[in-house]
Amino acid sequence: MTKSKVLGSTLIIAGTTIGAGMLALPLASAGIGFSTSLMIMIALWAFMAYTALLMIEVHQHAEQDATLHTLAKQFLGTKGKWVASFAMMFLFYALCAAYIAGGGAQFGERIASFTGIEVSSTTATLLFTLIVAAIVTVGTATVDKVNRVLFLIKIVAMALVLTFLAPNVTESYLLSMPVEQGLVIAAIPVIFTSFGFHGSIPAIVNYLDGHTPSLRKAILIGSAIPLIIYIFWQVVTLGVVNQSTLLENQGLSALISTLSTTVHQSNLGQAIGIFADLALLTSFLGVSLGLFEFLGDTIKKRTNGNSRLVVGLVTFLPPMGFAMFYPQGFIMALGYAAIALAVLAIFLPIMMAKKARSQAQESHYQVFGGNVGLVASSAIGVLIIGAQILITIGVLPALG
Repeated sequence: MTKSKVLGSTLIIAGTTIGAGMLALPLASAGIGFSTSLMIMIALWAFMAYTALLMIEVHQHAEQDATLHTLAKQFLGTKGKWVASFAMMFLFYALCAAYIAGGGAQFGERIASFTGIEVSSTTATLLFTLIVAAIVTVGTATVDKVNRVLFLIKIVAMALVLTFLAPNVTESYLLSMPVEQGLVIAAIPVIFTSFGFHGSIPAIVNYLDGHTPSLRKAILIGSAIPLIIYIFWQVVTLGVVNQSTLLENQGLSALISTLSTTVHQSNLGQAIGIFADLALLTSFLGVSLGLFEFLGDTIKKRTNGNSRLVVGLVTFLPPMGFAMFYPQGFIMALGYAAIALAVLAIFLPIMMAKKARSQAQESHYQVFGGNVGLVASSAIGVLIIGAQILITIGVLPALG
């Protein structure tokens, strides 16, 4: 296996993971402090790497170009395929809703700062969605070209933000403890969502010709890169603003404004704003393209035709409706995305791995931990879904 292919696969996994979830981490961690959030991040990274390796184990027993739906049908039957399809749609829609809610608010502020024209949140959300919808509907090639430019600018902006913020970190801020124990559990679904890359695994398997050692290397290194970046990001955000100020200024726009005003650098506000905008935009482009292609394939099979305009409407109208009714729903939507991601990245790999192990006629690569690992992973999945349900019914405090 060529080193360039392994490197490319590693970067695809890292790029898939790093996105708008990065902006949610300080909001989710504000009430629990840096040390607690660090322990949760490391634990969830290790857990998500484990379930990703389970996917590699399952792929050994299937065709090289098998998709998640193909795997689910092969090992779990038609019902498994439907569960996978529903979870994927739920995840895509929840993520799109989160990005529209966060991006619409940011877009409105950007219009006001550049033109001096104040626009309502509804108008800003509508315009933001229409622009992205137009790019996605035109085609994948357009998304690819736009995304390459935006991703490069995003990396430069992130480097500038880290450079500006790092000298202003206060050690005492990083030693803050959770203000209430319920927030520790409530933060888990959002932090968990920030490590989701499992949807890209089938493409990586095909690209690396199913070569297990290369796949293991790409997954472990590719998922570790976001962990390291997240840790630096948490240090410079939770270490620059004290805990009480972060808790008083919940919401994405408030976080960006607080970081900008805390550090007295003339260019910092613009750099943070650009980075936040691009993190949302690149994530939104990738996720909405995935949803568009998924729905387009389904509609084409059912209607024997494929109107890109119809697919575009079905793709963007539902999440836009959510964002207009809940303009502050960025964290809320990411929390709901955790439920679907738990199905796709935890329960499906566990069930398929268990089935594959029972059917295996010869020795294949098997992830460490045996059945104990599968049972423990299932328990963590139940905890994540349970936490989000408890937040929804008001038992646990809501974040953001």
